[in-house]
Amino acid sequence: MITALNEFEKSLETAEFISSKIESKPEYAIVLGSGLGSLVEDIDVILEIPYKEIPNFPVSTVKGHKGSLIYGILNGKKVLAMNGRFHFYEGYSMKEVTFPERVFWQMGIRKLIVSNASGGVNRNFNIGDVMLIKDHINFFPEHPLRGPNDERFGPRFVNMSEPYSKNMLQVVREYAAEKNIKIKEGVYLGLQGPTFETLAEYTMVRNIGGDAVGMSTVPEVIVAKHMDMEVFGISVITDIGTAEFIEEVNHQEVLKAAKAAEPVVRELVGKLVERY
Repeated sequence: MITALNEFEKSLETAEFISSKIESKPEYAIVLGSGLGSLVEDIDVILEIPYKEIPNFPVSTVKGHKGSLIYGILNGKKVLAMNGRFHFYEGYSMKEVTFPERVFWQMGIRKLIVSNASGGVNRNFNIGDVMLIKDHINFFPEHPLRGPNDERFGPRFVNMSEPYSKNMLQVVREYAAEKNIKIKEGVYLGLQGPTFETLAEYTMVRNIGGDAVGMSTVPEVIVAKHMDMEVFGISVITDIGTAEFIEEVNHQEVLKAAKAAEPVVRELVGKLVERY
């Protein structure tokens, strides 16, 4: 079990294992969310390691999350991609959910890209929209930094004034404008799950400033910022909920909607890696 007391040592052990398998340090780590795993098709894969073969790594249990770590080249840059993430609702502790980010940092990676599928509450959003995450609201019942703080990772009290890199966001905005790619921007609110939100919960999310809601990402970004990593987040709107209407949704529909938006996500992420 990963705890605050052994997190540094375990993540270092895992980082050394992965580093021993690859030829050089990746510049980017990428977390591929629900239905967004096809980005790996754009990666010139050098090595793929199943999570079950990586020391101390949890194993993804969610359908649509393959569960492997991919090392390769994307648009001229070496990357390490998680094909499937870990969620708090699966029963993992927050230390386990965010363990990969600790490992990436131990490997010397300082740029992180996170992706997810989310429910839209902004009245201007539609299913299939791609939203750049400009900020988030943490509504998880457990905080990933609770417990003793290891100063080797970062400070006790973390500055969250810029959780998502303004420079990275600008690179993607400019490219989208060049290519006339329609994108949205907004605030992502993280809830525990695994239930999809009720009509009242969608209304709450909108009323407190959220544009989209999901069950991941926020803990990962908090831990990345604890270690002063630079983060870019992107979300696919896979269902819609407003005060008057809620889209009937299930996991298969989420995967289907995310799949339809994948070409845009792949293009934007690929161009960010190339240009930044």
